[in-house]
Amino acid sequence: MSSANNDEIISNASPHTIKKFDLIEKYVEAWSQILALNKSCKCLIFIDCMSNSGEYYDDDGNPVFGTPIRVAKILRKAAGQYYPKKFLLYFNDRDERKIAHLKGLLPGDTTNFKIITRTEDANDLLKRIGSRLDSSLGYHYLLVYDPYDARIDWPAILPFLNNWGEVIINHMVSDSIRAVKQAKTDAAIGKYEGTYLSHIEDLIPLGSDKKALEERIEQIIYMLHRRKQNDYYVAAFPFFNVNNAIVYNLIHCTGHIQGFKLYKKTAWQVFGGKSSTKNTHGRENQYVMDFSGTGVPATSTDEYCYYVKDIAEYLQKAFAGQTVSLDEIWAVLDEHPIFPSEGFRKEIKQILTTYYGASEARGRNGQKSTITFLDRGCKS
Repeated sequence: MSSANNDEIISNASPHTIKKFDLIEKYVEAWSQILALNKSCKCLIFIDCMSNSGEYYDDDGNPVFGTPIRVAKILRKAAGQYYPKKFLLYFNDRDERKIAHLKGLLPGDTTNFKIITRTEDANDLLKRIGSRLDSSLGYHYLLVYDPYDARIDWPAILPFLNNWGEVIINHMVSDSIRAVKQAKTDAAIGKYEGTYLSHIEDLIPLGSDKKALEERIEQIIYMLHRRKQNDYYVAAFPFFNVNNAIVYNLIHCTGHIQGFKLYKKTAWQVFGGKSSTKNTHGRENQYVMDFSGTGVPATSTDEYCYYVKDIAEYLQKAFAGQTVSLDEIWAVLDEHPIFPSEGFRKEIKQILTTYYGASEARGRNGQKSTITFLDRGCKS
């Protein structure tokens, strides 16, 4: 969901909301291409349980399509390319007017492409679908859970966190920062206790500590993932409004490292080579005093908006004085919760060699290419 003007069929979408549409669209496009070629995947199922009407106006009054229309067009095209692979889409909104408007914008069904629209409580829908999940059928799910406020029904999401698929959760952290301390009614208290699975007495001290609230959501996701024998990956990227205030985190959850890597890469590409929509006003290029003793020439770093230079700095500190293969470097980034291991390799190597004085040696006769890092990260 995407707007506070919730009663309007075609509402306004702010720039950060449109950027969210872009990220989901680009991820689904790449995700569907990968799975369409996977023989073990028989059907791709996309669920947007809080879909709105599918159409918006931007701040200039221009029409903008939301997630349902963008995704439907992508998967309809993929269905034609990868027949007989099946594609099933669920779009739901409690407002019948919005679903009626959405249905008028969606592409038609085909023999291997089907759209199901519903007008019911999103969590009821998920619980019904979730009760039928069976990983042995070869179905791969991508659930987008995008509430208007900081209200997350974990029992509804739980089956999807523990099945063959991925979940994207919009954590509306701005709502919690603003209202947790003011929660007085049973309904308001229940919302935040249900979202953070904590008593309100434990939440109030967190106040406006957005980092603590974000970490709590990620802790819950890991806690609810029951297949402990398998790795699980969570990547969260923040979205800021034009006033540089954080609005929400778009959290991607998956048991597959390829999906984790793809989401990180896609987010950085959509954000234009950085990790969020935050405007750092050029401060990322300002030098800061380094008291760590590493000798690494450091620039300003914002934990809510990393740049490629921050990836290079991270690698320099991790591998100072070592000669390592490129494969090892990319493997370290594979596991990083924010930094992408793909999509920016050329830029990373350029910063390492020109700024930190590292040297690359290309492999021959089956040998792997390597990078030698200076011990203190300074060019002689």
